[in-house]
Amino acid sequence: MSNARKIIIDTDPGQDDAAAIMLALGSPEEIDLLGITAVAGNVPLSLTARNARIVCELCNRADVKVYAGAERPVARPLVTAEHVHGKTGLDGPVLAEPTMPLQEEHAVDFIIETLLAEDAGTVTLCTLGPLTNIALALTKAPEIAPRIRELVMMGGGFFEGGNITPAAEFNIYVDPEAAEIVFRSGIPIVMMPLDVTHRVLTHKARVQKIREIGSPAAIAMAEMLEFFERFDIEKYGTDGGPLHDPTVIAYLLRPELFTGRDCNVEIETNSALTAGMTVVDWWQVTGREHNAKVMRHIDDQGFFDLLTDRLARI
Repeated sequence: MSNARKIIIDTDPGQDDAAAIMLALGSPEEIDLLGITAVAGNVPLSLTARNARIVCELCNRADVKVYAGAERPVARPLVTAEHVHGKTGLDGPVLAEPTMPLQEEHAVDFIIETLLAEDAGTVTLCTLGPLTNIALALTKAPEIAPRIRELVMMGGGFFEGGNITPAAEFNIYVDPEAAEIVFRSGIPIVMMPLDVTHRVLTHKARVQKIREIGSPAAIAMAEMLEFFERFDIEKYGTDGGPLHDPTVIAYLLRPELFTGRDCNVEIETNSALTAGMTVVDWWQVTGREHNAKVMRHIDDQGFFDLLTDRLARI
């Protein structure tokens, strides 16, 4: 494990979050998962903390420590997405209640303590949901910011627009104030926006390949994807829906699958029309300092080949 990249996954599972966690757990030579922190987002915190443990147990990894974090955004009421993910967040398969314990420590304290205990520049934060836990950690302990190797996040959109409002992607929209704190922190950020994730579609043939692996985890994932995609197939008129969150883990494993550029990204927190919008200076017209590497393209078949391969290792 000495050469494995140390990561914390901050997540609000969500079927696509589950796929991201499975991709990490299927890649132990490359990824050392220090812990999973749950945040309210797709569904309330009680369910996201439950769902993270269900996914770990599906992968026979009850040893992974899961921590519950923020129940609500920094400055506004919680918005959830049961209309996409179902009432549990992992609708689709029949899933047993988790038996592994939730850790007693708060997720924010775990993030701070881990970043202070590990060597500076060795821990990557992988954020799959609203950025509330990260913003709270940065506010409580600003000294952690320069110790973070990188923050790789799913969130935002620019040419692709939004998916919860015309302007805003869900993760940023839920807690724009938290996103603003993170983007102004000086942490090296890699952003996986809708411009990338909308290219990664769960075509029937791709889901079938996952189902054919035959393991409990793979069959559950296929059933989750078949439920999850129904909303987006109707919305976008595509064969399959976007598989957002695993792009974060795929970037750590195969960065060559992605292309993008360094940009300035500002977060809109005030406007009623565009709250949660990621204002990406793709064409470098503002002169504002770069604060994120923003991805725009992905080798979508290469991504699905990687995901299928790693699910087969679980």
